[in-house]
Amino acid sequence: MSGDFTAEGGHGAVPTEGVESGLGQKPSRRTWPLYEVFVRGKRGLNHVHVGSLHAADDEMALHNARDVYTRRNEGVSIWVVKADHITASSPAEKDPFFAPAGDKVYRHPTFYAIPEEVPHL
Repeated sequence: MSGDFTAEGGHGAVPTEGVESGLGQKPSRRTWPLYEVFVRGKRGLNHVHVGSLHAADDEMALHNARDVYTRRNEGVSIWVVKADHITASSPAEKDPFFAPAGDKVYRHPTFYAIPEEVPHL
């Protein structure tokens, strides 16, 4: 047999020639996209933002979100969304952004009688 071998780690002779070992290379999670995680609880109706994580792809993000954010069986559904796919308004622009809704008072349920039998309204 030719080539270099090492018994590093107590696993016996392992060929090292022609094998990418990753030695000297630090995997960079900074290159992985950031995902925002939303979980819907057992009793909740809405998904709630619970945190963020980095993952190599969507499937990894979903599995990691499950492992990190639902360790105690808190959720029934998880959403993971790439952070760069989210577009949001700025709280600093609240007044000018939401001003058009201020003159549409008919959209508020103050003019309507809502029966008590109607849940979640």
